[in-house]
Amino acid sequence: MESPFSTLCHLLLCQYIGINVLRMSSGIQIKPKTAIQKSKTSPLPCSPEPATKPQPKPSDKLNPKTIDPFGAHSRPPSAFAAIYAKGGIPCRLVHGSVKHRLQWECLPETVPFDPLLVTLAEGLRETKHPYTFVSKEGFKELLMVEGAAEKAIPLLPRLVPVLKAALAHLDDEVFGRGLDALVQLSAVVGPSLNDHLKHLLTNLSRRLMDKKFREKITVALQKLEQYGGKATVAIIKSKIPTYCSISS
Repeated sequence: MESPFSTLCHLLLCQYIGINVLRMSSGIQIKPKTAIQKSKTSPLPCSPEPATKPQPKPSDKLNPKTIDPFGAHSRPPSAFAAIYAKGGIPCRLVHGSVKHRLQWECLPETVPFDPLLVTLAEGLRETKHPYTFVSKEGFKELLMVEGAAEKAIPLLPRLVPVLKAALAHLDDEVFGRGLDALVQLSAVVGPSLNDHLKHLLTNLSRRLMDKKFREKITVALQKLEQYGGKATVAIIKSKIPTYCSISS
């Protein structure tokens, strides 16, 4: 028969073992719970990205993947800009305090019109400086040289489609430059432009509906009639029936 002391020791030992077992069992239950909580609060590396996109970092600009391939900086230069950069156009823009001007590398009278006049006409569709100024002023000044008519008339089959593209451009300034160039060309080649005039009048007829261009187009048509002669009136009226001749 056990003594009271041994019985007490046995009970204390059982209580001690029970407490440790309880602690161990409770610890095993808590650890998975904390792991689950961590998995809920912090996403795993392979978890999908949140719905909201993070703000771009400044360093992202250096990453080629973030550059828009259709952005303005990644677009190749136009044909006119490439020719200008390579020195294919023998004039440069000179910035003045009041207005800009062109400086020719050689006298414009000595410059061959083919292909420079056509290249300058193509530059009328440019929308960036200095190409807009160089093409507009270069085209005008080249047509002002002595003997320009003899040099420009053979180029009309190539000039007319280029001017037509400028007149069909959605940019108002491009259209205005194309219209000015058309009048300048008409003043030089005269009636020789009549054979090609129909191809240019369609775009003028469309823009004539725009109030801000109505007066300018009307004046341009009158100039075309003046330089092209009486035969020009019938050509203009075939495309723009509402046109009133300056001789009527």
